[in-house]
Formats: sequence, structure tokens, C-alpha cells
Amino acid sequence: MTATAEVTQHELNTEDGVLRYHEVGSGPPLLMLHGSGPGVTGMRNFRNNLAAFSPHFRCLVLDFPGFGVSDPTGEHPLIAAPKAVVRFLDGLGLRNVDVIGNSMGGHVAVNLAIDRQDLFRRIVTIGGVGAGLLSTVPAEGIKLLNRFTDNPTKESLVAWLSSMVFDPALVTDELIEERWQQATEPKTLESARKMYSKEALAGLFAAQTGRAPYWAHLDRISAPTLITWGRDDRVTPLDMVLLPLRMIPNAEVHILPNCGHWAMIEQKDAWESAVLAFLTR
Repeated sequence: MTATAEVTQHELNTEDGVLRYHEVGSGPPLLMLHGSGPGVTGMRNFRNNLAAFSPHFRCLVLDFPGFGVSDPTGEHPLIAAPKAVVRFLDGLGLRNVDVIGNSMGGHVAVNLAIDRQDLFRRIVTIGGVGAGLLSTVPAEGIKLLNRFTDNPTKESLVAWLSSMVFDPALVTDELIEERWQQATEPKTLESARKMYSKEALAGLFAAQTGRAPYWAHLDRISAPTLITWGRDDRVTPLDMVLLPLRMIPNAEVHILPNCGHWAMIEQKDAWESAVLAFLTR
């Protein structure tokens, strides 16, 4: 049995448009939140992990607005995403769920957990949470993502995809074509430019001036949290983990060697083992 064969896409109508998600498995609910980047979807992040988690959990793989699957809201994707999570959980009548967030998805989860302690029982993040203390900002992978959104060519897409992994063999022709088709869809590309164009990044840094960053409030997260990270991450470098490790009261860290930003893909078995041990402890 392959988990993907049993996945069914569902639609949830909300006051801000349709949210689309995949559901597979039974048991306690496990919300799975994807990262950002050209051509991303929830299934492209997590489809190969469902076979491991679905025997234990009701896996709910949500697609954020602005990435070409769920209805866009017109808001900046980072603003729309946490609102979508709350609408989604409200619509399904769920609270106190486990959550796995990859990169942007982890960022969304911890930001929600700072103010909404009722939402999550346990939190798992994959890179992307914290702040660079030793590395340059923006990191190499973000610069390559910026280059693609400003000038979307297959060459720039391949350069960005290659920065996501430790092993370049993972960037297959199939992956490139799959991501290219989604990333160059006009509305999806427009949404990506809201996040990663040079203008957008400059505006993001300017907006943060003079206000406390989200990581200053990580000590308010009460849920046990497992922070997973690829040691060789070139998108969100490993030194970012130091702040959440020190500030989240019930945090633990699992670092995977020979692994880039996509820990759940590149070190699939080791990552799944660590996460399942944490969630079922």
C-alpha cells in the first residue's frame, strides 16, 4: 500500500475562500504545513512521509492560500497563512492537534502557538524558525529564490532547488518540471513575488525595524516542541536554531547530517523516526 494512493483531496468552504487539503489515516489529528518557494504544495512537501504517519494519525495536509491550490485571499502569503490555519481548524472543529511545519509552515505554527496555546498539543518544525546569529542575511538559498522570482527561468529554478538539498541528485528532471509548471502559473508567481522579490524583501526588513521580532516571544510557547534541522541547510542556516532552542521552554533539537533544507525528504527515514518517537512518546 502506498499512502499517496489513499489520499483524497477535500475542500473546506470558509468566509475567505476555499481551503484545499488532503486527508489520510486515522487517529489523533496531525496537521502538516508546507514551506514556501516556487511550485510548492502540501503534498509535494509531505507525500512521501504519509506512509509512516498515517497508521498513527489522521494526517491533514493543508495548502496555504497563495500557492496555487487553496483560494488566494489577496493578502501577503505570510499574513494569509496563519489565518487560514485557524479557519481550517475551526471548520473541522479541531483543537489541541499535533502540527508539523516545514520552514514557512513551522514559522506559521510557532507564531500561532505564541498567542494561541489551545491550538497545538505538540509542535514539530523543520528548519526556518529563529534568527541568524552567525550567518549572513539573507542566506544563499533565499538569494537564489529572489533571483528566480525576479527572473523566472528554468536555470534559476534549478539553482534554487539545488540549494535546498545536500545531495544534488535529488534535483531530478521530474522535480524540475513539476515545480516549473506550478511556479510559473501567473497567480502563483505573483504570490511568490509578494514574498521574495527584491522589493518585497526590502519592505519586509523595513517593516521589522523598531518592532520586537516574533522570536522575542518564543518563551510564551507552552507546547512541547521538536526542532529538526538539516546540518547543511543553505536556506535557513543551522545557527538559527540557537534562539528557539534556548527560548522555547519545552524544546528539543534533532540535527540531521548530510541534509539540506528538506529534512523530511533528504533524510526521510531518520527524520520520520525522530518525529514519530516525539509525537508518540
